[in-house]
Amino acid sequence: MNSVIDTILSHRSIRQFTEQPIEKQQLDAILQSGIAASSSSLLQVVSVIRVTDPKKRQALAKYAGNQPYVESAAEFLVFCIDYQRHYQMNPQVKPEFAELTLIGAADAGIMAQNCLLAAESLGLGGVYIGGLRNCAKEVDELLELPPYTAVLFGMCLGHPAQQPDLKPRLPADVIVHENSYQPFQAQQISDYDAKMHAYYANRSSNQKQSTWSQEVTTKLSGESRPHIMGYLNGKGLNKK
Repeated sequence: MNSVIDTILSHRSIRQFTEQPIEKQQLDAILQSGIAASSSSLLQVVSVIRVTDPKKRQALAKYAGNQPYVESAAEFLVFCIDYQRHYQMNPQVKPEFAELTLIGAADAGIMAQNCLLAAESLGLGGVYIGGLRNCAKEVDELLELPPYTAVLFGMCLGHPAQQPDLKPRLPADVIVHENSYQPFQAQQISDYDAKMHAYYANRSSNQKQSTWSQEVTTKLSGESRPHIMGYLNGKGLNKK
């Protein structure tokens, strides 16, 4: 249809990068694209920390679950909820409400996706690093985040050194509902599981015999970072 849609539909998570740096002009354009993203009520409650210190990169790679590309990517950005500047402007601001935490998380996701799409449009690649929340408190201390500011996720960016296969997504008729929520259709999921089983078995790296249902059941059937509530509360967020 057009180059924007082509870029979106060709998205792949890139975890292997060349040693080539990202030009300053490109990085500026990527960050400005993020800043231009939609913001709820123009609150602008996101901060981005560009991590260039090699020792901090090494520590973040460890905190994220020993993901080496955090250390090796040309750029690593950390996206944070940030109500600190709003509170500094006026202490009447009440960052502790859960709705404001949701706004911060939603706005950060929108901003980050703008950054990634801009990077991909320039021939670069990247991957989100939610694993930073494995050690949220340690990451927070490393980056010296103030109260009312909390780490959400990171993003690796660089020149791709791989071209992974496109990962199949759930079909639109599963995700898109009209007028009301549509009943669950087991056959639709079964059909998608067959596609994912073939994808996992045939991809060029990390081959496995599994389906989407099996993967998400494993992911969602246990505790999921139970320390996060305490972390957010300790930062003055998500209390009410």
